[in-house]
Amino acid sequence: MNAPAKTDEFASAVPAGVFAEKVLSVTHYTDRLFRFTMTRPQGFRFRSGEFAMIGLMVEGKPLYRAYSIASPAWADELEFFSIKVPDGPLTSHLQNIKPGDEVLMRKKPTGTLVLDALTPGRRLYMFSTGTGVAPFASLIRDPETYEKFEEVILTHTTRDVAELKYGFDLVEEIRNDEILSEVVGDKLRHYATVTREEFPFKGRITDLIENGKLFSDLGVPPLDPVIDRGMICGSSAMLKDTKVLLEKAGLNEGANNKPAEFVIERAFVG
Repeated sequence: MNAPAKTDEFASAVPAGVFAEKVLSVTHYTDRLFRFTMTRPQGFRFRSGEFAMIGLMVEGKPLYRAYSIASPAWADELEFFSIKVPDGPLTSHLQNIKPGDEVLMRKKPTGTLVLDALTPGRRLYMFSTGTGVAPFASLIRDPETYEKFEEVILTHTTRDVAELKYGFDLVEEIRNDEILSEVVGDKLRHYATVTREEFPFKGRITDLIENGKLFSDLGVPPLDPVIDRGMICGSSAMLKDTKVLLEKAGLNEGANNKPAEFVIERAFVG
């Protein structure tokens, strides 16, 4: 069953407290990754870095999964970056959506990867693997990020080079945007690595933190809890290992109600 098209039957089946929004564009990057945009509901507010519950009607019932909102809080459209899971209850259908189809979204966004959950610092690291780059796609396009930090380092690790393209497209988009490029200036740095193919930067981000190559490649000192802040989004193992390394460096984990030196998004694990 593909994503439902615009029909009166679909509209009548939309649950209460849920938005039904129109798909505007779909971009397939690889056989595993795709990006889509959809209309933004009037009055829908979120903080850059938060996620929403996205869904489709599958066999007559709404099915939802947590998806980081990849567009910044100021954007007119909502953007999402998704993996394709052949047998996934939702993504096996979501990967087939086309412009004009309808997607469900619950009305309340949430999440820990927000600027408010960090104490003031000078350098912000965004550690991501795979589609974990999505919340950072929102944050690196938000002027507030650059008001709060002098340097923003986005790390993105994937298995293959082709899977890095979304991240490179984001950075290029910023550099070609007249307003954003002026706000961002030279504050944003993009550090992309792969684990399975030859590439100028190769290896798991946790290994590159531990052996110091990340810092030598960037020309910055090792992690310092006085000035460095971190955000982590990726696989379960990556979250666990990166957390250990940041804590070893003296950084403490924070939350919306208790800001500290780093935060983790765990909504997508399991």
